[in-house]
Amino acid sequence: MEFKCSDVHLWKQSLSSYKTRIESLNKPNLVSLDEFYTNELPLLLRQRNPNPHITTSDLSKLMQWKLTRGKWRPRLLDFVSSLDEAVVKSSSQKSFQSLPDISKAVSELTVLKGVGPATASAVLAAYAPDVAPFMSDEAMVAALGNSKDYTLKQYLVFVDKLQAKAKELSAEGDTFTPSDVERALWSSTIGAKLPAPLAQRDPEAESTRNSKRKRKQ
Repeated sequence: MEFKCSDVHLWKQSLSSYKTRIESLNKPNLVSLDEFYTNELPLLLRQRNPNPHITTSDLSKLMQWKLTRGKWRPRLLDFVSSLDEAVVKSSSQKSFQSLPDISKAVSELTVLKGVGPATASAVLAAYAPDVAPFMSDEAMVAALGNSKDYTLKQYLVFVDKLQAKAKELSAEGDTFTPSDVERALWSSTIGAKLPAPLAQRDPEAESTRNSKRKRKQ
């Protein structure tokens, strides 16, 4: 599925396939880590109102999720796991309070050792999925054509594109957040790499084939 695709049904199919794609990677602990990141962490953050923040333990587990779903870089995990609890709490509180100013929100988090714009985006997406999407390689390639530039400047361009796409997909009454767009793009990219037997059973792939058949008729 290309980023420019405007078929809401295909985007929904891709998003609904997300958990299946997570399972298909067969990576140790990824299913439980993804459950923590997508469901448990957002709930924890809301429970900490009126001063939401993340803990060092939260950040360490989020980093495990990010590295397991993507590329494993163990030194980053070592860095964040050794961060001072009070510093992590203070930085994340300031970051969340800065929203919707994404540039300031990211900058408040990247003062932490081991936290770059991509990890900061994962923190913000857990707290405010309707504003800030995670800066995944797959979504970056789909939306911008590359994933090499992990800078704040590039992230802001990425955010603008995904916010606009979320608005477009929500125009007919459906609700898409920028984070939904990111997950759908990630899901679609991973699905395209599935071995043929798995791809044949994949609901999004089947939907795409049916759509193409209809267009030919």
